[in-house]
Amino acid sequence: MTRPRFLPDNFTLTLIGVVLLASFLPASGQVAVGFGWLTNIAIALLFFLHGAKLSRESIIAGAGHWRLHLLVFGLTFVLFPLLGLALKPLLSPLIGDQLYMGMLYLCALPATVQSAIAFTSLARGNIPAAICSAAASSLFGIFLTPLLVTLLLNVHGDGGSTLDAIVKISVQLLLPFIAGQIARRWIGAWVGRNKNWLRFVDQGSILLVVYGAFSEAVNEGIWHQIPVSDLLGLVVVCCILLALVLLASTLLSKAFGFSLEDRITILFCGSKKSLATGVPMAQVLFAGSTIGVLILPLMLFHQIQLMVCAVLAQRYAKRSEPVTELMAQVDP
Repeated sequence: MTRPRFLPDNFTLTLIGVVLLASFLPASGQVAVGFGWLTNIAIALLFFLHGAKLSRESIIAGAGHWRLHLLVFGLTFVLFPLLGLALKPLLSPLIGDQLYMGMLYLCALPATVQSAIAFTSLARGNIPAAICSAAASSLFGIFLTPLLVTLLLNVHGDGGSTLDAIVKISVQLLLPFIAGQIARRWIGAWVGRNKNWLRFVDQGSILLVVYGAFSEAVNEGIWHQIPVSDLLGLVVVCCILLALVLLASTLLSKAFGFSLEDRITILFCGSKKSLATGVPMAQVLFAGSTIGVLILPLMLFHQIQLMVCAVLAQRYAKRSEPVTELMAQVDP
């Protein structure tokens, strides 16, 4: 049977199923403690494999396009946080203070890697530059996101130690990533051959964190704390935020005179936020907090950005203009 178009992808359906499972059968007590250890191991394995998959050649291939990378970084780590702060008069009354905190966390995250590159490729953009920009955003986000989270959340009096956050991120995420880079010379070929199988590690670690986060949130009464009106408002807010960033990336890339291929890369790399990085990072940064509420905006924004970017990529892919020959394909 043909899959109905209105149905989301399998991972999105599984994610919804995990949230429902945590809502009715949340982990608690010693089970939750053991589940937390399993989640930490899965996160470390996730970033180890990311380190092993990322080739140095892909970084070198696109690193020279500094103007493009600077604009993407500006959109990801400057424009998003500024919009989050500027829209507070709209966001806070519409979705409540708890979900607004989640929106600020969303604004502080790095860009996606896999989907940004995939959409750029589909839309016939500058693929090597997309690889470099998305990978660098993910790597620098390990340091920039804790700093931005501290600055943004301090606006609401929820201070924290930036140094402690960076240390936690470094130990739990960066060290496995570096270990993966070191081990790449021995396992890089194997990782490259098993990319399709290893993506289940990515998805599995996200599902573990989501189940653990929502279990804790359900035990603390998340569904009693968030009205349905706030959830509906969150959909509107995520759509507004994405629309503003897409518009800004389009206008700025044209104003700076980038080619069409580069504008496509900027559009898909500068407007996306990483669920794969954001969920594990929330586990580290917000230990002891209601993580479920904080990652709810990210989960929703992630699905909206995928659907919107899929439509945009298809439109760009159908264009009839001649496309500049792209650089040679790099090692994945």
